[in-house]
Amino acid sequence: MELTLASEASNLFDSSSSAIHCAAIALGSNVGDSIQNIEVALRLLENPLLVVGDRSTISQNAFVYIVNTSFLYESAPMYVTDQPSFINCACMIETNIPPVNLLQLVKKIEEIVGRKPSFRNGPRVIDLDIVLYDELNFDTRALEEQHTLDNLNGHLVIPHPRMSERVFVLRPLYDMIPEYVHPSLHKTISTLLNELTLISDDPPMDKVIAFPQYPLPPNNTSPLPGVDPVPSILTYWKYRASRSIRTVPATTQGRTRLMATLNVTPDSFSDGSTHNTLPTALAYVHEAVRVSVDILDIGGYSTRPGAAFVSVKEEIDRVVPFIQAIRSADPATTEDDGEENCMVRDMPISIDTFRWEVAENAILAGANCINDVYAFTGPQNYPYPASGAAKEQTTEYMRQMKDVARKFAVPVVLMHSRGDAGMNKDYSVYDYSDDGRVLEGVRVELGVKVDEIVKGRGCIRRWNVIIDPGIGFSKTVEGNLELLRQGAAVTADILIGSGSNEKKRNPLAGFPQLVGTSKKSFLGMILSDKRGKSTEAKDRIWATAGAVACAVQQGALVVRVHDTHEMSDVVAIADALWR
Repeated sequence: MELTLASEASNLFDSSSSAIHCAAIALGSNVGDSIQNIEVALRLLENPLLVVGDRSTISQNAFVYIVNTSFLYESAPMYVTDQPSFINCACMIETNIPPVNLLQLVKKIEEIVGRKPSFRNGPRVIDLDIVLYDELNFDTRALEEQHTLDNLNGHLVIPHPRMSERVFVLRPLYDMIPEYVHPSLHKTISTLLNELTLISDDPPMDKVIAFPQYPLPPNNTSPLPGVDPVPSILTYWKYRASRSIRTVPATTQGRTRLMATLNVTPDSFSDGSTHNTLPTALAYVHEAVRVSVDILDIGGYSTRPGAAFVSVKEEIDRVVPFIQAIRSADPATTEDDGEENCMVRDMPISIDTFRWEVAENAILAGANCINDVYAFTGPQNYPYPASGAAKEQTTEYMRQMKDVARKFAVPVVLMHSRGDAGMNKDYSVYDYSDDGRVLEGVRVELGVKVDEIVKGRGCIRRWNVIIDPGIGFSKTVEGNLELLRQGAAVTADILIGSGSNEKKRNPLAGFPQLVGTSKKSFLGMILSDKRGKSTEAKDRIWATAGAVACAVQQGALVVRVHDTHEMSDVVAIADALWR
């Protein structure tokens, strides 16, 4: 397409048109709470009429929908290197706003979030760049001014003229649209990224997953009336962009994270009635803090086969008091105080639930993450997609859980499951896979759900998703071992599918993994078969250690355990060996 002259730019599209266009926007920040800044900007982006008060610059029917997001990255500054690292990402939007008006919108958003005039390529509270717009080649500068890139201020050039030299733009785009062909360079995003990384001396970018601060403090207000408030960040984890098997030593950025399991239920398979009182639960949390556990997972409804039904109200009544007690760390109910109490109060908390009401109440009380064994599709989730009444039920679960996760901007753990954990263990439909039937089944079945969650209108941020292959849920002993042996392959960036299933990129590619093997029955079955040893859950600590070490070796970001003291040693040694 021929470049558009400046005099024609304002007439490129009718500003009142309802035609839908697709654009890519890159975001970055290195001043203040960068992750909070980015989330504020994204929420404003989807509310153009609230952002732009002057209706002469935007149509009354203007809309923007975020339909995909990249992972979140930390990158070294480019061009001007004497400044803090940046947090970078990108999003895909559907909009009817013409390019020039879209530029006005993003500049207004930068102003609202707090960007101030600064020197070129200097620190900034927020930066939004329109990188791509459909397959358009577009330049608002006069033709005679288009030979240089030193006069871009106040102009719009699409595609962004510097995108091919910026890993922090290309890598987020690769997460979403790897096969998109650059309109003027005629190369895919994948090719541009590969070419750049071959010649770049820049240090590799780390991926980031952030845990927002809850409950919200009183002074945390909405950026604009009608837009939900955005929490500040309690803490965030960095991990390497490639989660394949590593041979380099561990660093604080790359180490395996430890999730402690606190079941406040009377009937958990592993520790029922052990920690379901405030004193015993808080003692467990203090022990977890002493061994440097990274996050606490609180559950009020057992997922073991045959567990008793628990109402929504009862589940809320079980978990919320424990979260509130941890967030207050009341000295009257704890043995220690001072620095340890502060660490208890600031411990990230995950709520283990598949119900949106429980998730919402837990977050309002102070939880920072949702851990859903049914991946937002509810307990009647197999086969999926469902039909009839089951489809209505799973669709409603999906809608409500996405709404909560999106509203509160919390990370979510999405697990592979097939309804009742003790059933549906046949994966023969995937017998075409050279990697293994169960492994392929997880990639395909969980991948369908993850795609629904991170893509389309109302999607949640890709960077807020951790996937769990569901060890012990609807898998045979050998199926569980297959997933452990080949854990890195679950999220490998490869093509999957065969035969009648058209090959496509693995929808789980690049996602961080949580692996939970602690004390599970398949370990007991192995001990019974190999050693003739009958075990209960409490007897499987050493067996768990072997499975945890394998998960670390295969690149899991998080391991979920019950025995924090012992498993913290296992993870430390495994990290030293393989990371």
